[in-house]
Amino acid sequence: MDLRFTDEEIAFRDEVRAFFRENLPEDIRRKMIDGEMVSRDDLVRWTRILNEKGWAVPHWPVEYGGTGWDPMRQYIFLEELQKFPAPSPLPFGVNMVGPVIYTFGNEEQKKRYLPRIANLDDWWCQGFSEPGAGSDLASLKTRAVRKGDHYIVNGQKTWTTLAQYADWIFCLVRTDPNAKKQEGISFLLIDMKTPGIEVRPIVTIDGGREINEVFFTDVKVPVENLVGQENKGWDYAKFLLGNERTNIARVGISKQRVARIRELAAKEMSGGRPLLDDPRFREKLASIEIDLKALAITQLRVVAADAKRGNSGKPDPASSVLKIKGSEIQQATTHLLMRVMGPYAMPYQSETDEGSNEPPVGPDYAAHAAPGYFNYRKVSIYGGSNEIQKNIIAKAVLGL
Repeated sequence: MDLRFTDEEIAFRDEVRAFFRENLPEDIRRKMIDGEMVSRDDLVRWTRILNEKGWAVPHWPVEYGGTGWDPMRQYIFLEELQKFPAPSPLPFGVNMVGPVIYTFGNEEQKKRYLPRIANLDDWWCQGFSEPGAGSDLASLKTRAVRKGDHYIVNGQKTWTTLAQYADWIFCLVRTDPNAKKQEGISFLLIDMKTPGIEVRPIVTIDGGREINEVFFTDVKVPVENLVGQENKGWDYAKFLLGNERTNIARVGISKQRVARIRELAAKEMSGGRPLLDDPRFREKLASIEIDLKALAITQLRVVAADAKRGNSGKPDPASSVLKIKGSEIQQATTHLLMRVMGPYAMPYQSETDEGSNEPPVGPDYAAHAAPGYFNYRKVSIYGGSNEIQKNIIAKAVLGL
């Protein structure tokens, strides 16, 4: 495989870089560099800048607002977005439910939801995991019973990221309790303002409040909010999770963090010399960079294969490889960044500590190293745990 960019691709990359330099608000970029969480308003502001340019949903079909870029340009755009770094559009709408709607939804659903997803007029969250149904997602128990022109939904979802902001939630629900567990599931779109929905925050180990429990008590959902066919939701979920696992690789984010590690390791001293000059530290950094290069090549192969296969609605099992290795590299970079900060990474102010009068310890850039490290423990779990991904690879790739 020739991985060199053509002259046209290099010109496109330069165009993308120039757009980010000229249009990403500096306060948002600063948060990204320092490892802070961008706010809801930050993400809305940036998404609408991208949408005005026509770049908010670059991988969607042109008829739904996409760009028509080939896979290489899509790859270049995503990598430059992550390396700059700039916030990615909200994945629950753009990468997850949006493609499900334009692939399996009806025309009314496409007209209603897709433009609002692209402009972030609607904030979406994902209602998949439940207590007792995480990696074994097909064991979910949330029920949807049809009564006339509505479904009545009862149950609980958990680990629901950013549900506190959400206008809508896309849910897997059990519509046929007597069928095999994968065959009795449907895919519903639910307005979060519907009576009977309660959101409770879960405080994470880094002090953040990004995840939640969501409870449904006799929630009435119009039948028109069913995507595709009843009891076919598991097929749509597999399609969605294939897209999610490809994006979880986040090669550009890891490249940006490696560059940040190099920059800070050149400043921090260890034994009277910059940490970057320490042979053991350089060995760890080089190991990550080698793995990251291999991951980037693998991602290109998956993207190229997807382009040849077309939009079949079936995920490429190789996306599980990207999910595993991408999450491992992301965790390794946050660990190494902690090593750079040393003892200065130990004290930090979490979201729950706002208003604290404790003075900062060490340089400002050290404050977010520990929260980032702890937060990234999750990436090997969500989107299907890495252990489950290994089973998928064994069966679907290796044929074991």
